[in-house]
Amino acid sequence: MHSGKTVFAQLMMFGSEYYFNKCVDRYRGNHRVRKLSCREQFLTMSFAQLTSRESLRDIENCLVAFSDKLYHSGLNKPIPRSTLADANENRDWRIYADYAQCLIRKARPLYFDDPEFRLDMDNMVYALDSTTIVLCLSMFPWAKFRKAKGAVKMHTLLDLRGSIPIYIDITTGSVHDVNILDTMPIEPGSYYIMDKGYTDFNRLYQKITTQNAFFVTRAKDNLRHTVVENFEVDKNAGILEDKLISLDGFYTSKKYPQMLRIVTYEDFSDGTLYHFMTNDFTLEAITIAELYRDRWKIELFFKWIKGHLKIKAFYGTSENAVKCQIWIAICTYLIAAIAKKKLELQVSLYTFTQTLGLTLFEKTNIKELFCGKKYINNLSNNPILPLWEI
Repeated sequence: MHSGKTVFAQLMMFGSEYYFNKCVDRYRGNHRVRKLSCREQFLTMSFAQLTSRESLRDIENCLVAFSDKLYHSGLNKPIPRSTLADANENRDWRIYADYAQCLIRKARPLYFDDPEFRLDMDNMVYALDSTTIVLCLSMFPWAKFRKAKGAVKMHTLLDLRGSIPIYIDITTGSVHDVNILDTMPIEPGSYYIMDKGYTDFNRLYQKITTQNAFFVTRAKDNLRHTVVENFEVDKNAGILEDKLISLDGFYTSKKYPQMLRIVTYEDFSDGTLYHFMTNDFTLEAITIAELYRDRWKIELFFKWIKGHLKIKAFYGTSENAVKCQIWIAICTYLIAAIAKKKLELQVSLYTFTQTLGLTLFEKTNIKELFCGKKYINNLSNNPILPLWEI
């Protein structure tokens, strides 16, 4: 595999240069470019993500320090910070958004039988949520959020088999989460797990139920409803109630005219009660609760992303620069997920990416990094610090 290539070059080979070039050509990304191609920009920004570079100057200094190893990593020479800043400002962020979609299509089949997905069901299961990345409004005036605060939101639909994001939309912080249901793709027969912030009965009915898909969310405490039927429950499993309901509210009953199901679950560890609402009437009540429990994976994904995208780590202040950085970070995450699976490494994605961050310029086969003593030595001796945290 490595044949003289650095760990970084080996990792990037798990992407697709063919599809990357197609994305570049689609938006004429290299038109009249003389100093820094889109490919070099992508490699530089991926390197910055993997090694926790905090500024453009930090990136430049680090590349200068390893200038004798850049050729075998896919870069010709150290990149001046002004050149990288101009690229982030002017290269169309849609290049990297489209490339991320190509990587998603490549990664999803690899994780279809992911053993970390604990539920015995054949349906596709997705978690929907958003994370807010707070920005300084004076520096990012386009990122409207509140009167004195700026932010962008990353709305994400995550495949819970393998934690692969299949749909991402980046908006300003002022866009309400529920609006994403208007543009999100819906697959018939699939389950969509979301928190109560997405409770819009018109959208749930029109966008999910009428498409023969299912949702699981938390019912609001003030939900007006009538109990149509109570089902038998297993209280030893934590299920206190399982009931069929109809909505009583004047508007809600018109927006969602069909029956719904509410499952009440008690978490024995702290005594908290959860009221789950769903349009599925076939799964066991405990399975409904377990589906919502698996939603924690999207929080881990956001933790990884926000570990990269702290305010001090943004390399530009324009909307294009911010979106370029976010989409390249997502692409880097996907390439690492693909590499881990294809190399058949029995380590967590956190361990895998942390190790890569320490050894990017080593000329060692990636698989050898995880073999006993050599793996431990590489972790302790290399000076580059890791960034990825899940």
